[in-house]
Amino acid sequence: MTTIGITAFSPAASLSAQRTSSQSTKLRLTARGRRVFAAIAALPLVIALSIAAISGGAAMASRDSGVASVSYETVTVGSGDSLWSIAEEVAPAADPRDVVDAIVRLNALDSANVLVGQRLAVPAEYSSGS
Repeated sequence: MTTIGITAFSPAASLSAQRTSSQSTKLRLTARGRRVFAAIAALPLVIALSIAAISGGAAMASRDSGVASVSYETVTVGSGDSLWSIAEEVAPAADPRDVVDAIVRLNALDSANVLVGQRLAVPAEYSSGS
């Protein structure tokens, strides 16, 4: 038990009494307290990961972020045809590089290889001969 005796007022004596009382009230966390503290500290991370997992399907990568409604005509690939020859055939006045790019994007092609008999969509702006 602690006993404090006061004989006369002195600033040194009151300072000594304050130190004694502050040293005896240390914060000690129990095992349960540490778990609660860790859970509270991890809560923002858990919430952020949950939101990322739930909305992850909306962030899937695609070839085009938003394709507008495009009218098109179809062309059947013949023997010896390539995307370049089809581009020159359907739009002789346009730059073949632009036409090939539009055909690849519209048909979501992974490469420039086409097969005989394959049907390709050609944007109407090029297939009308403009």
